[in-house]
Amino acid sequence: MKKMVLAAMLAAIGVLTSHLVYIPVGVAKCFPMQHAVNVIAAVFLGPWYAVGTAFVISLLRNMMGVGSILAFPGSMIGAFIAGVAFMKVRKIEAAVIGEMIGTGIIGGMAAVPIANVFLGTSKAAFALVIPFVVSSMGGAVISYVLLKTSAMDRLKDRYEARS
Repeated sequence: MKKMVLAAMLAAIGVLTSHLVYIPVGVAKCFPMQHAVNVIAAVFLGPWYAVGTAFVISLLRNMMGVGSILAFPGSMIGAFIAGVAFMKVRKIEAAVIGEMIGTGIIGGMAAVPIANVFLGTSKAAFALVIPFVVSSMGGAVISYVLLKTSAMDRLKDRYEARS
């Protein structure tokens, strides 16, 4: 139950903050705050809850008309790989790199057929990978800085003590 509540809180933060910072690059809107939330969810909740959080953020943004259909593959793959990387290595850096690889490269490639079907564009994979990499790098840096603060250390300690 506690994990679901934290996942819901992170999803709300992701939806609310996604409009604070966004970078239009190519055919995609790059929302680095979703990627920051992905890494934080991966560290605190693990891969499956991180994927669920990413899905909810993408879904709500699309339902509100402020997201892109391309948010689904990138964010969910990135959150999963970040969660698995953190689970295996137990280092924030692993989650950050996992998010960048999962969203930036793998998610960008996975978005190609979706862009072709739903957006009517047959741009080369490279045209989608670059915006995904830019967005995930920005979010990864934001999450890294946040997760390295002493306040976040206290929150992690408190969360782990109650688990």
